[in-house]
Amino acid sequence: MSVTDRGFAATSRVDDAGMALALAPALTPSGPQRAPEFFRGFATRPQVLARALGTLADITAMRYFQYTPTTQRDPVLSAHGDRLRAECFSACNSVYARLDVFGDGLDGGEIGFGTTNVDITADTRRMLSGVGRTELLHLRVGDAGLTAATPEAQSHERPVRMPTRWVPALGNVAELHRGTSPGFTLDAARARAFIGSLPAATASGRSGWLTPTSTGARLAARPSTGAVRIAGLHRLSALRRMLPHVRGAVFHGSAETGVAVVEVDLPGARITLGLTEEPWRGHSGEGSLLIGLATPDALDDADLVAAMLAFEPRIDVTRLQSDTALPEARVRSALAVLAASGRVGWDVHDRAHFHRELPDDPDRVARDNPRLVSARRLLASDAVRRDGAGWRVRSGDGDYLVAIDPVSCTCTWHLTHGTGRGPCKHLLAVLLAEGRIDEENDTNDD
Repeated sequence: MSVTDRGFAATSRVDDAGMALALAPALTPSGPQRAPEFFRGFATRPQVLARALGTLADITAMRYFQYTPTTQRDPVLSAHGDRLRAECFSACNSVYARLDVFGDGLDGGEIGFGTTNVDITADTRRMLSGVGRTELLHLRVGDAGLTAATPEAQSHERPVRMPTRWVPALGNVAELHRGTSPGFTLDAARARAFIGSLPAATASGRSGWLTPTSTGARLAARPSTGAVRIAGLHRLSALRRMLPHVRGAVFHGSAETGVAVVEVDLPGARITLGLTEEPWRGHSGEGSLLIGLATPDALDDADLVAAMLAFEPRIDVTRLQSDTALPEARVRSALAVLAASGRVGWDVHDRAHFHRELPDDPDRVARDNPRLVSARRLLASDAVRRDGAGWRVRSGDGDYLVAIDPVSCTCTWHLTHGTGRGPCKHLLAVLLAEGRIDEENDTNDD
């Protein structure tokens, strides 16, 4: 499995004294720290937290398309001062899961700021599954990993490598979820009835328009007011672990992208699941950020905006405009670049970006977005030319006609996917060309 490596301050070793595992320094508002501690205290609702962590572990270990269980369990853990966030993807990359644990779900310590990765092993899952409603649960989150302990048992996790595909997937989740809107809400009784009726992860994929009813929600063949399209209802099956604790649910959707998002309200916490348009489509290949990444000055603006972030649970775009003296459009393009690097997420509940930090990789944007690289090559080779009201792009042995309003391209990619998986390289090249022309016109006007 390909991975993204964190930098280590020391070398792991095995000698007569035992095994010493080197840990990567954490990324915090004050800079890299060798061994910070994001939280040390107790869970006020231990069974909710234990089962929620187990739910994330279930999801990371599951391939929902062509069902196959795996052993991959490595959520991203972030501390935002007012909450702890754990994020992960299913092994097939088609399901995004996030657990938010709020201040009223924790006691006995302050929540810090920072991000780390941790692997929840099978041993930890077994221990967490045995936590009762009133049992004491001590929680420690920091760059040393996650420690969950009860009076009877303790299990300690060490930070692990994160799959490379998670970084572009996190970026695409941010953009795709930003494009959703609330469809309908279920109260506690109806939400529990719906979750209790979910098919098993091994079931065949059921798809349709999820529609609220007087007793819960059902799949319908046709859309109705507030209905949300969901493909592969079995991808929500992990929520059944939380059934006794569910206090309500909100369903979000997008007719344009086919993405569905489900928020489940819990005591002191919230679980959010995001599903791609189809079970066989992973989040890492969606290309939803390409237009933002193609914006002139986006990379330089991203560096400026990044310097203003400090693990905010809700990023204030208006404040960033003031602090950076950039217009809103350029701030949002900068956030798209940061999202592509996994450093910015989107919360559908708060309707706002949030900040997380991952190891910096300046070449990641280009490596994870080959269409953008190809578009820049087309532009550099003078392959993009005006053609009446549209554009003609020379690529390979053929010419492709591109229009901006409405968007169209005669290439196979666009004819197959439209813009549902991001623009083709020819459309991107035209957008880059138009951006360069605008800059030249602005200069001439001066």
